[in-house]
Amino acid sequence: MLMAHPAVLKDLIAQYEALTLLGAEESTPQARQRLADVSYMLCVATGTKDADMAVIAARHRLSGARPEDDSLLQASAPQPASAGI
Repeated sequence: MLMAHPAVLKDLIAQYEALTLLGAEESTPQARQRLADVSYMLCVATGTKDADMAVIAARHRLSGARPEDDSLLQASAPQPASAGI
């Protein structure tokens, strides 16, 4: 799968969050279309089918995301024991 450049992901996340915050879903047809377009681009860029999951996936691909980040797992998941501490 092709990976989107981090700058593209940052821009798409920013646009998606701004449009959502401003209530584009309940605004003009142009605003709704722009939100749909950005959502679609995020899904394509991350290989997901849902805009919310696309935002999560995009954030994990940006620099600074921890590869061992388990924030999507349930909080009740067992934690590995520390060795020798």
